[in-house]
Amino acid sequence: MSSSSPVPSRVVSVVGATAAGKSDLAVAIATALGGEVVNTDSMQLYRGMDIGTAKLTEEERGGIPHHLLDIWDVTEAASVAEYQRLARAEIDRLLAAGRTPVLVGGSGLYVRAVVDEMEFPGTDPSVRARLEEELAENGPGVLHRRLAELDPAAADAILTSNGRRIVRALEVIEITGRPFTANLPGHTAVYDTVQIGVRVPRPELDERIELRVDRMWQAGLLDEVRELEKVGLREGRTASRALGYQQVLAFFAGECTEDEARAETVRATRRFARRQESWFRRDDRIHWLDRPVGADPVELLARSLELIGG
Repeated sequence: MSSSSPVPSRVVSVVGATAAGKSDLAVAIATALGGEVVNTDSMQLYRGMDIGTAKLTEEERGGIPHHLLDIWDVTEAASVAEYQRLARAEIDRLLAAGRTPVLVGGSGLYVRAVVDEMEFPGTDPSVRARLEEELAENGPGVLHRRLAELDPAAADAILTSNGRRIVRALEVIEITGRPFTANLPGHTAVYDTVQIGVRVPRPELDERIELRVDRMWQAGLLDEVRELEKVGLREGRTASRALGYQQVLAFFAGECTEDEARAETVRATRRFARRQESWFRRDDRIHWLDRPVGADPVELLARSLELIGG
């Protein structure tokens, strides 16, 4: 398959754990199909969060248009419902233009919100306020343990430190009387989607994560966080919890040393990668491609195009 034979009626989604090599594969697929990339990484939606989220540089994008990057200020709380609206508008536009949308990112809920039927439960300001007050008083760990009792699957999918998502999950449970995960989408697709998962052996993935964090530090992550702090990062309910950013903010606040912040970023990212793998494993529609040490990227692309063409 080449750029002369695109598949404009299909959507391609490239998923997997952080540092698995999703972004470069997505660019290669988009290049081969005459497509464009649509971001499904919840933290790459934020302006200025470049180094810590491993956004591709303009050069790395290879001339392929990338959509839904840098759309929110760091002070804005993330909204899956708003993201769903924006992403589907981009996908519909690309399909109408005969371009193949290539989704890429490791935020499982965001991927599912786009490609599958999903409606969002309402909110109750009084319930939300009470839970947020508990969060402020007791911290996310206490609420996460409560969530684990009410909905173990939701607790497994949400980081212990992500107070905003924990509060939302508990709010939905209280409003609907059902587990939060019962409100997640089923496997009823909105688009004809080919989902490709990039899988790296665990020991190698751990090494890749540590190397990525080292490169982020070398590339100036501390300076990036310092600049974002000036425009409200510390007050951002979502952005301030991003991996790397949360740890650097803690270092700036004197809560740990720089070395401790870096080490905790590695540990937290490895834990997050395991949660991503657990989330995506539950979707049997994903075609997994192994990417061991020394894997030929050309072969990986060829296998991806075979799946898309099939």
